[in-house]
Amino acid sequence: MKIDQFPSQMAEARPILKKIENAGYEAFFVGGAVRDMILGDPIHDVDIASSAFPQEIKMIFENTVDTGIQHGTVMVLDHHIGYEVTTFRTESTYTDYRRPDKVTFVRSLNEDLKRRDFTINALALKANGEVVDLFDGLTDLKKGLIRAVGDPEERFNEDALRIMRAIRFSAQLDFAIEDQTKTALTDLAPNLTKIAVERIQVEFEKMLLGPAASRGLQQALDSHLLAYLPGGVGRWPLTTWQEILTNLNRLQISQVAIAWINLLVLSPVAEQEIASFLREWKLSRAVIKTAQALVPILRGQVSLDTWHLYQVEAYQEQLIECMYFLGFNKAEIVLAQQIFEHLPIRNARQMALSGQELMQSGLVKPGPEMGELLQRLEKAVVTGKVPNQQAALLAYVRQEK
Repeated sequence: MKIDQFPSQMAEARPILKKIENAGYEAFFVGGAVRDMILGDPIHDVDIASSAFPQEIKMIFENTVDTGIQHGTVMVLDHHIGYEVTTFRTESTYTDYRRPDKVTFVRSLNEDLKRRDFTINALALKANGEVVDLFDGLTDLKKGLIRAVGDPEERFNEDALRIMRAIRFSAQLDFAIEDQTKTALTDLAPNLTKIAVERIQVEFEKMLLGPAASRGLQQALDSHLLAYLPGGVGRWPLTTWQEILTNLNRLQISQVAIAWINLLVLSPVAEQEIASFLREWKLSRAVIKTAQALVPILRGQVSLDTWHLYQVEAYQEQLIECMYFLGFNKAEIVLAQQIFEHLPIRNARQMALSGQELMQSGLVKPGPEMGELLQRLEKAVVTGKVPNQQAALLAYVRQEK
């Protein structure tokens, strides 16, 4: 296969490959960028592999940074853009199921590609546009198959995270997992307990955000790997996962926070356990706060009225998307949108009467009483009992007293 037109990111990096070739070494674009280019998908990181050793790369280029030189990676700086160039290498045993015990630099592209995870990720592209396909990855791309390079058990034993990556690619590309690869994935799923939660979280989220998320999740269910993921998700009832699958079939999720909220709404995780569940998955405080704010409303534990929606105004975009995803009826969604649109204030800082001004009026002294009064005023403004005007608010306070 020959590529005639390179995407812009690769076209800009071709001079790097050519300069390495002119120095007497081999150089190729490798990995996901080659796969996505062939599929016609947007490409992201451009990775380069070369027969040149790190010190040789540093001799070829004037501006380099040792980003991972012990693993053979040197960043070449060209016109203020950095390109990571990694030496062809082989890897020894993986006693921790993640990192090789030893990395050996080699001159052979074949040796380098055969250590990669899946055939569709083991493609290489030369500067002249020639695609090097040593493991029939192009056929698997046409068939829509995720197949391990070589022995799938060996690949998954080298790095157990590849189990999650197979599921993620299934969701991302809408590909099936080849039978032998699926069998090995199922058999070795317990090894996921040896992988850092943060790394599992990233792949799990990419699966949920994939265009074919339901396919990826179904593969995860079929292989029973959820039992080895954080938070006890493997113990959730099958009916919960079936409902999640139905929703994923209907709509694609756009944000990480929304993915977790939609899982939690349908899950058996109690409201008071939401934070601990998400912390077990190593999620950010922002995601935890958003989930704690929205899950009770989406579960129907809190009514869709003006006061409750005002309290989650900062999350209105996520709330509306979740309502669509969870199948709320159109009237409820329109009502929520109208309430958000017509809120008299968006937060307490927009109140026309501050605590200091309230004290200056002589109607209240500093302390808990003032805080409670300000909260009552805020609720009165939000629910339309009193206009957000200083005189009206002071009159309301006098009336309340």
